[in-house]
Order: sequence, then structure tokens, then C-alpha cells
Amino acid sequence: MSDSTSRRSSKKRKATSPLESLEDTPSSSVIDAKDKTVVVGLSSTSTAISSSGVKHSSQSEEEETKTNTKKHHEASSVKDDGTEEKNDENDNSTTAEAEVPVSTEQPRKTFPAHENNPYANIRHVVVENDGKHENLVRLIGLKNLFAKQLPKMPKDYIVRLVFDRRHTSLAILSDDPAVKGTDEEIIGGICYRAYHDMRFAEIAFCAVNGNQQVKGYGTKLMCLFKQHAVTKGIEYFITYADNYAIGYFKKQGFTRTITMPKSRFHGLIKDYDGGTLMECYVHPSIDYFRVPEMIKAQREFILSRVRAISKSDKVVYPPLPKGWQPEIQGSGFSSRGKAVRAMAVPGIAEAGWTMADLVASTAAAKDNDRQRNQLKSELLSIVRKTEDQQFAWPFREPVDTTEVTDYMTVVKDPIDLSTIEKRIRKGDWYKSKEMLHVDMMRMVTNCKIYNDPTSPYYECATSLEKFLKGVFAL
Repeated sequence: MSDSTSRRSSKKRKATSPLESLEDTPSSSVIDAKDKTVVVGLSSTSTAISSSGVKHSSQSEEEETKTNTKKHHEASSVKDDGTEEKNDENDNSTTAEAEVPVSTEQPRKTFPAHENNPYANIRHVVVENDGKHENLVRLIGLKNLFAKQLPKMPKDYIVRLVFDRRHTSLAILSDDPAVKGTDEEIIGGICYRAYHDMRFAEIAFCAVNGNQQVKGYGTKLMCLFKQHAVTKGIEYFITYADNYAIGYFKKQGFTRTITMPKSRFHGLIKDYDGGTLMECYVHPSIDYFRVPEMIKAQREFILSRVRAISKSDKVVYPPLPKGWQPEIQGSGFSSRGKAVRAMAVPGIAEAGWTMADLVASTAAAKDNDRQRNQLKSELLSIVRKTEDQQFAWPFREPVDTTEVTDYMTVVKDPIDLSTIEKRIRKGDWYKSKEMLHVDMMRMVTNCKIYNDPTSPYYECATSLEKFLKGVFAL
């Protein structure tokens, strides 16, 4: 258990892909790139469903609404003095309002155009499977792009999501006239499904053409997507990222810390083994088209503040004479000795340098930092491998002592994986892998002490103990 004893099983459901989030529904319009054959999966007589999954009101529903409203107005009469009298069957109760459906769609927000907007000349388009030839060609291009850039993803799964009418895609288009109007026009794209009621969107695929990478299109694509999401009232992005995509998503503002209430996405997306759940908050007041401009302004502001308090550019000292040596005895060539000699140079102390700064800048100090960071990476890797195991679910979070009230009377020194990870990130708790091993074995011991040997928690503790023996090669 978290050391652990959660009363609810949190075992994840298996899935064929770390992004699958659709039920087995008939696929929407699908086109084969070779023979251009169109296969229509949704009947024209069925209830229309938008990409957000919200049903559009049919004509009969609109007529029913109008009828209810009309009855409400007819239920009132006007007295001679102009006041309204309610014809209610119960005089002590208030008249019920007509049950008019309330739209859950968020109001669209627009931003004024700005000069020198780096996104103004980027051709991009929002694509949905609406049956139009132009959009179907672009969906084929997106399908080919995702299949090429995500080779481990099943192609039939990519087709099913890209052409599903509950999903929407945003694509960046090439300026090359030779590929205009073809499926090769797509430079990069994001396929997502929006849940407008819950005000979040799940990203299914995100990719940029290999020939166009390292040109900033990944960042531009995400900024365009965020700006589009603001106009749709979306507050959060959520996605399962593989190990190769975590770095990219971090740069785009995603985090592993999920702040969105679980009740908003629980049951709408699935849990998957092998993927990392990540989230990004989309601030409604930020104009994401101006991100480069804002970063430049922030950089200039910081530099101006540095110049205001810096003395290094205000006082100029003459160059040191040839053969100059500081008048310091016994300083030696240690890290501290080098720092002492540097402090003797005229202007160093006046510029704001301290002994601590100079010692930290020496090669020995950098080697220590490098070793510390390497150990930190190794320890985090062990914790993540442990978290990915099926038997690790009881150990991921601390035991809820409000539910398990006698836990602290039995277990005197509780520990769990989330606490261990926090200690590793602080950087000074674990000095070696052996110290991490002691804490992780304490999880096993605590679990066995509290739980009955026939319980699933005890079984998980036994499996964890065997796993740790292999990890630490004991």
C-alpha cells in the first residue's frame, strides 16, 4: 500500500494503445489514400453529434421547447391595472418556468490582431469529418502523418480516431503551391477530442513532419492549439505521453501533476500502462499568438533590472600588469585557494562576486553537481520503473488515515512512492542507492505488518520485494 491499504482496487485496464479512448463505434467517413474510396459509417438519419460529443437539438426538440414556452406565457393573464396574474393551480407555490435547455458551450473569446505577429503568416486550419472533399483530403494527410511519425501506433486505430466525428484536428499547412490541395500539404497536426461539458480536451495524436522538425513548428502548433482552445472554452489539455514525448510536452507547459479534479475526466478517458498522464492548464486571458513577444519583453525587463543593480559595467579597472600575482600566502591550488586568488583581483568583489560563488564555479564543484544529478536521475528511474509495475498500485500514494484509522498505531514509520519521489527531487535526502533501497523495503515491511497474509496487499508486497531484489541486484 502506499505503504498501503487502500480499500479500492486501482488496477488499470489494459488497452491496445496508450491513447485509445473511444468505444467501438462505426467509423465515420474513411477514405483510402490509394483508390480514394469513401466509406460512410454514420447514417444521415441518426442524431448529429459534434466533435465535442454534445448532441445537437433535433427539429422535434426545438418544437417541444417552443411549445413549452408558449404554454408558459398562456398560463398568465394581465389585469386591468397592467399587473400580471399567475393562473397557477396552487396559490401558495410559484409558477414553474418553462424547461428551456441551457447551452453548456462556453462563450467564444477573440483577441485583437497585433503587428509583427509571428503566427499571422502560418497557414493553419481546423479540420473535422464533415464529409466535404477538401477536409477529407486533409484528414488523409493527417492520418498519413501520424502513421509515419508514430510507427508503433496501430494504423487502424489512427484511422478510427482521425476520421471519428467526435474528434477534431488542427493542422499546419505548407506554403508550397506544388502540394496545395493534396494530402502532402500537412506539415504538422494535433488530433483531439473535446469534452465541452467538462471543459477539457484529450489529445490523441500530435506530430510534425520529419522534414520540418527543428524549425519551431512543434511550439507553433501547440500555441495555435491553445489559442483555438481558448475560443472554445477549454480549460485543460490532458494526454498520455510516451517516454519520447514527455520532454516535448514539458516544454509546452504540460506537467505530470494533475490539478484538474479527477471527477471531470474520470470515466471519460481510460488508464493505460506504459504512458505518462500529463496535463496543461490553458489560461483564458493569455493571447498565445503573442507568446514570443511576451517572452522577449520579459527578457528585456530582467536584463534592465540586472543592469540597474550591476556594477560591472560602471567601473572600469586598468588591466593587470604582466606577471601579476596576488599577495596571498598558502592559498594552494584547491577549489578554495583558486577562489581566494580570484577574489584578490581588483573589481571582482566590487562586481558582487562572493567566495561561495567562486567556489561553486570551480571544476570540482561542478563535478559534485554532476554526480549528484546523475544519482538523482538513477533514483528517479528506479521509482518510475517500480510505479509502472502492476503490483505497485497499493504503494503509489500515502495511506488515508481517515479511512484506515488504526494504521498509525500499527505502522510507526509510513512511507510510499510519492513521498520517496519528493525526497529525491529535493536532491539532498538520498546520498546513495542503498538509502533508497532501505526506504523501499520499508514499504514492503509496513505492508506485511499491517495486512493479512491472504490479502491482495500482502501479495503485492511479496511481488514488490522480489522486484526490488532484481533492481538492486541483491
